[in-house]
This record gives sequence, C-alpha cells and structure tokens, in this order.
Amino acid sequence: MKEGILLCGHGTRRAAGVAAFKELVRILKARYEDSYEVDYGFLEFNHPTYEAAVERMYLNGVRKIYALPVILFAGSHAKNDIPYELNTLQTYHEDLSINMGKHIGVSSFLLDLAVKRIEETELKHGFSKKDRKETCLVVVGRGTTDPDANSDVAKLTSMLWEGLGFGFATTGYSGTAYPNVQECLSMTHKLGFKRTIVIPFFFFTGVLLERIYKQVADMDTSVQSEYIYTDPFGADELILKAFDERLDEAKNGTAHMNCQLCKYRKQVVGFEQDMGKEQIGHHLNVKGILFEEDEKPGEVTNSVGKKIKKLLGL
Repeated sequence: MKEGILLCGHGTRRAAGVAAFKELVRILKARYEDSYEVDYGFLEFNHPTYEAAVERMYLNGVRKIYALPVILFAGSHAKNDIPYELNTLQTYHEDLSINMGKHIGVSSFLLDLAVKRIEETELKHGFSKKDRKETCLVVVGRGTTDPDANSDVAKLTSMLWEGLGFGFATTGYSGTAYPNVQECLSMTHKLGFKRTIVIPFFFFTGVLLERIYKQVADMDTSVQSEYIYTDPFGADELILKAFDERLDEAKNGTAHMNCQLCKYRKQVVGFEQDMGKEQIGHHLNVKGILFEEDEKPGEVTNSVGKKIKKLLGL
C-alpha cells in the first residue's frame, strides 16, 4: 500500500511565513521521499487546503496518510479543527485511511532547541552563563483558550529556568491567554533585572511573531535595561527529529493526546461549560482565501509552463 505524509499547517497572512513553511516541507520531503509521498496543506488563509492536498495524494495512489500537525501545542487547532477536517476527508474515499499524529508539545527535542536559540542569542549579544543570574527569561507561547495547551508552555518555561539558571523566568502569550506579551514585559521590568531575553515558541515568522518582536524592541528603547529576542525555531534538525518521533507514533498507534486535563473530556476548573463540546472546525470561512498555491516546494519557478500558468491566472 502506498503511504503518504500530510504536513498540516495553520496558514498565515505573511508571505515570508508561507515561504518558511514551504522550506520545512521541502526538507521533510527530501527526508522521507524514499518511503513516503509528502504533501502539505493549510487550515486557513493559504492554498492548498487539506482537502486539495489529500485529493492529489489519493489521485497519486496514496491510500494511507499520516497527518503530522505543524503545531507546537495542543489548543483547539490540534484538538478540534485539524481532526474535524481529516475525519471529514477520510469519508470521501472508502479505501483511504488517515492517521493523525500528535502535535510537537513538551518534547526533549523542543527543549533542546529552545536552549540552542537562547545560547545563540547570548553569544550574539556577548553574554555568558555567568550573566544569567542577572537575566530574566520570558517564554512566549501562542496562547489559547485551552489551559492544557498553555500549561505545556509554562512547563517548558520552568524546565528552561531550572536547567539554565536564569535569575527569573516567566511565561507570556501572544493570543487569548493571560498575561499577554505587553503585560508580561511590563511586569518583568519591575523586577529590576539588567536584561531580559524573550524566546517566542513559534516555528516561523508571521503576524504574531512580528508583533512580538516589535513589542520587545519598543520596550528595549523605552527603558534602561536591555530587552532582546531569539530567532524562531524554523526547520532546525532538532525539529526534524521531533517530526521523526511523531511519525513513528502515528505509524505504531501511540500518538495519544493528553486527555487527563483536556477541557473537552473532563470538567476542568473554570472551563466546565466546554466539556463534551462537539468536535467541529471553525475556520470554514477563511479556508484558502488569500492567494493560490503559486509554487510547490522544490518546483522550478522560472519554467515556461509556470510562466504560462501565471499569465493565464491559473
């Protein structure tokens, strides 16, 4: 049976973010091409949608798909939106099987990569390990309405704080969780540390990451203490190893979500009304609305056929 890997992206309004995602696809395609057909899709904004990607894989003879979310933490995207899409697509063909892998989550590879990005930033700005006691570390997660996902970010913050020996560490969020980035930076400034290193837990650039960087830069220019930030995770080898692990789990049926503290399965304090909610996607109105899939990873962009398709608007 021909098998494939579907890389499940979220989508972004920034072309640079789409380009970075496609670079990850290109790298993973080369990594797995001997055993799998690798394709990709987006949950919202960009093309191709999951439906288009699955359909072209099916037409190429793929009958078993391992869907790997390019998602760091298990908020509603990993728990509701992506499963809803994949469950729907699987019903289109009786002989098609889709196994969904787990998000990256609290992973030793992600922790090691965070350490790597922090140490790169320290070296770039001339800091050493002995400066960490005078340094505050701020970990910024996406932030969701799901406390389970937010707590994973906080757990990694704690591990980085204890493991690296910073004077203090805390967690902020760019989305719907408290505290947001600006609130977090304002609170940490009152602690009086000489410098603050902000590490955003994001794969690629995009609207949210650009906003975080601007907030950190604005803080740096408005106070006497120093505020700096790390690069995003990108397609580092450690991330690729995390995908290897998630693929192995999907193949062997061990890709389990954390259901013990999932607000959709248990009565979690403060979120009791969410238990038992129907699993349904909420991105239907923004699927693929921005621009067409103008190029595929590894495609020759200056070919005659490509130029003709662009001229015809195809």
